[in-house]
Amino acid sequence: MHAMDHAARHADEVRYRALAAHDARFDGRFFVGVTSTGIYCRPVCRVRLPRRENCRFFDHAAQAEGAGFRPCLRCRPELAPLDRHWSNQDACSILVREATKLLDAPASWALPDCGSPLLALAQRLGVSDRHLRRAFEHDLGVSPLQYLQTRRLLAAKQLLADTRLSVHQVAQMSGFGSVRRFNAAFQARYGLSPRQLRPTPRSKALAPTDRTTCTARLGWRPPYDEGAMLAFLATRQLPGVERVDSVARLYARTFSLSIDGASHTGWLQAHFKPEANEVTLELSAGLQAAIPHVLWRVRAMFDLDADPQAINASLHRDFPACDGLRVPGCMDGFELAVRAVLGQQITVAAARTLAARLIERFGEALITPVPQLTRLFPAPQALAQADPAEMGALGIVRQRQAAIQALARAVCDGSLDLSDQADIPASVQALQQLPGIGPWTAQYIALRALRWPDAWPPGDVAVHAALGLSPLRGRLAEQAAALQAAAWQPWRGYAVIRAWAGCHRSAHAPSSESESP
Repeated sequence: MHAMDHAARHADEVRYRALAAHDARFDGRFFVGVTSTGIYCRPVCRVRLPRRENCRFFDHAAQAEGAGFRPCLRCRPELAPLDRHWSNQDACSILVREATKLLDAPASWALPDCGSPLLALAQRLGVSDRHLRRAFEHDLGVSPLQYLQTRRLLAAKQLLADTRLSVHQVAQMSGFGSVRRFNAAFQARYGLSPRQLRPTPRSKALAPTDRTTCTARLGWRPPYDEGAMLAFLATRQLPGVERVDSVARLYARTFSLSIDGASHTGWLQAHFKPEANEVTLELSAGLQAAIPHVLWRVRAMFDLDADPQAINASLHRDFPACDGLRVPGCMDGFELAVRAVLGQQITVAAARTLAARLIERFGEALITPVPQLTRLFPAPQALAQADPAEMGALGIVRQRQAAIQALARAVCDGSLDLSDQADIPASVQALQQLPGIGPWTAQYIALRALRWPDAWPPGDVAVHAALGLSPLRGRLAEQAAALQAAAWQPWRGYAVIRAWAGCHRSAHAPSSESESP
């Protein structure tokens, strides 16, 4: 017990030094509650450094709020990257980690506040709701519902501060059944009414040039190589759908998503600000009713919640020049899967050409203020019902036609989940059962769409070259690569990205992967 107390005191001293240095590498890894003010902050907060004896440290915002602290209005804890790496790897901690990942997603915020709201979540995780509650209390000191309530309130706080949405709209989007319940929860937790968090009319937050758009901010932990992220996306940008400006650090695209049967369509623009370790996001009016879902997908697309310290601890020795690389994700899993199929065994440029033709023929037109953004990527329904002869006229061979249409039908009938909340083994298996989709393509989709950090595309030519295995062929090369990659688990997906970038210390790999779009 004495040793445990000493370790906890040492950890808190390290955290206090990180707080004093405003060290962004620890952003989201812990929060500090200040007993003299009743406020909790991110370690990057620029307020006057509190005295050490007035600081209490928490791993999660829910713990700080459970202890009675209110979120800081200056550093805004809701903007911090989420924590996905916990030092404890016992069964209980792994269960809680997977549960919090699901509860962080907007799709979970509408869980009811009474009855057995967590029963479905517990069943998905293969445990009883009682065991799930016990695991949360053991690891976090809060219940699953308390954790969920913190996530809802912080999401609402961000919407109140960054948008002009009505309080009623904010309440609905953050999972509250009524404005009355929302007001009561806000007052009980923060001692404020929601309207008190609205910026003043003079605030810059309420003065964008286009009043039909809204903005939001999302943070990341450094190091983050935003140049490499934008370069990867620029090489693959689809005409009419995407626009990348690496000089201005901008990524823009059209986008459509369906939530509870309602379709939301528009455009978004992300501006990387490395000096602040943030992405500023601008959304068109058509996407505002789905802001939490859009923000969640942007987090995944740019891999904003990655923990470089944990990843680099496994990979830095073999990839010393790539500490800031992230895994480029996607806004839509179906789109990524179609692009992966189109990219099989051809160059990235050729895959872009095929995708551009597909978009021009089957994608819907969209009017935007950005001249380069004119169309939506084809919906699954459109490709499922497409005439194969029309697809063939675009230059898409029969095998890929069959794979794309099988993908589209599986997504339409719900037999294939390509979201980042999917059951990864089940989705990978379902993908490989479709015609024309083998292990490499399935793993590539798992890496970028399902956000599986340990995805490992077998037989990848660029990875083999990076590892110096080019003289070997077939099964021997795959076995040698898998043996070398065992030391990188559970971050083999990040190692693949680094190998594609040519960062391995022992070899120079090609600059692009062997089969991707």
